[in-house]
Amino acid sequence: MFALPRNVWILTASLSLFMSLSVFVIFLGGIIGQTLAPSDSLSTLPVALLVVGTASGIIPVNKVMSIFGRRKTFLGVCIYTLAIIALAITALQIQSFYLFCIATFLFGITTATMNQFRFAAIESMAHNLSATATSAVLIGGLVSAFLGPELATLGKNIFETTFIGSFVLLSGCFLVAFALLWFYQQTNIIEKSQDTPTRSLQTIIKQPVFIIAMSSAAVGYIVMSYLMTATPMSMHVIDGLSLEKTKFVIQSHVIAMFLPSLFTPIIVKFLGLRKMMLTGVLFYFICIAIALSGHALDNYWIALILLGLGWNFLFIGGTSLLPQSYNEQEKYKVQSVNDFLIFSLQAIASLSAGWFVFNYGWEIVLLSVVPLLALQLVILLWWLKSKNS
Repeated sequence: MFALPRNVWILTASLSLFMSLSVFVIFLGGIIGQTLAPSDSLSTLPVALLVVGTASGIIPVNKVMSIFGRRKTFLGVCIYTLAIIALAITALQIQSFYLFCIATFLFGITTATMNQFRFAAIESMAHNLSATATSAVLIGGLVSAFLGPELATLGKNIFETTFIGSFVLLSGCFLVAFALLWFYQQTNIIEKSQDTPTRSLQTIIKQPVFIIAMSSAAVGYIVMSYLMTATPMSMHVIDGLSLEKTKFVIQSHVIAMFLPSLFTPIIVKFLGLRKMMLTGVLFYFICIAIALSGHALDNYWIALILLGLGWNFLFIGGTSLLPQSYNEQEKYKVQSVNDFLIFSLQAIASLSAGWFVFNYGWEIVLLSVVPLLALQLVILLWWLKSKNS
């Protein structure tokens, strides 16, 4: 794990800074939204629009990368993000809910770019080490679990307008990320070979390996994003738990999302990717059962930890399988389609989270994901059986 190429360590450090923005917006977006929004049901719209922006940005970001390469795109997005942070600060200054929503939507370009770090890491290592490369980069999420919420709370009262200081501190992450990514080395791109014809997308996405990889990552993200977006609203706004307790639960959740990445090579060797993803679905079911049993801090805390573990097993498993579905000259279009499908579905989940939690309550939010998890469980069991037969 530790004898990794320099590129992977640069990507790991940079992901921790980029992802701090995601955790920051998830932690503060609903709270700021609840203050600025014309109605409570719109409180989570800024968080949902981050996901919508991510889905919308995936194809353009991949297109730019296919033309200019990963390094130039990474550096350019650092500068772009600083400009959008300035826009978010302006929204807070003039107390404009809709301008703040525009800013969080535009942050989607940043998160769409961040999601390419895992593929850049895979390209920097041998093909049989894709799970190790993915997990190594995702270790950066451990730092973001602390950094994002801490920046949010430390900067809350620096200026007269609440949370402007938080965004000012956040901008420092992207100055540091720019400096780090300056030393990232573009991996060699193999030119299109006449011996390996490029297949159509229709042919590629019909492959069982693509379907399993995409569905596992998509279900992992949909359920995680849906429940995590609703959690601060249920805890802080509805149940009246303190901001500090809410921060603790969200931080614990994000740690659980990325801590297993330290041990992924061992987990994959012991379980294999198929059983690893199956375990991720089972973690989700246990998460729901615990969350349904009460509204105490411990219920939220343990449930969100299990939610993070389930996401890790499903997302790393799906990401590690995906390269088996394409060859080198097909990678940008397949990665684009995969991430577009995942984050479009995640956007729908995030958009509905606030509406569901305010109109139907936390229990209905939890129960509404059970059919999706049951379907994914059936798919994985079928695949496991077919591979063992």
